Amino acid sequence: MNIQPIRSDADLDRAFARIQALWDAEEGSAEADELEVLSILVERYEDEHYPVGPSDPIEAIRFRMEQQGLTPRDLERFIGPSGRVSEVLNRRRGLSLRMVRNLHKGLHIPYETLLDEEPA
Repeated sequence: MNIQPIRSDADLDRAFARIQALWDAEEGSAEADELEVLSILVERYEDEHYPVGPSDPIEAIRFRMEQQGLTPRDLERFIGPSGRVSEVLNRRRGLSLRMVRNLHKGLHIPYETLLDEEPA
């Protein structure tokens, strides 16, 4: 095992190539250990150089609607009347705490996602 820190995108590309070669390593083997260590290094490098911003609550709701085949009318039980659903989905009205709680319980969208501020 010859593992080195990942300091550049070129190092990252090499790490990905090695990860791909090790992907089917037998659990408990030296190759599996190398795979685990490389995965940790890649995650750390990506977190530092390519951070993922907070999720957008409305996009999270739309994504869940798409996943579950829901229509705006289906959201009425979580948000309120159709006009209010439309205002929320079109970003003319923010989510109230009651809506957040209902969406979390009903659609299993994490609170952290629903409570993030909407992009300006």
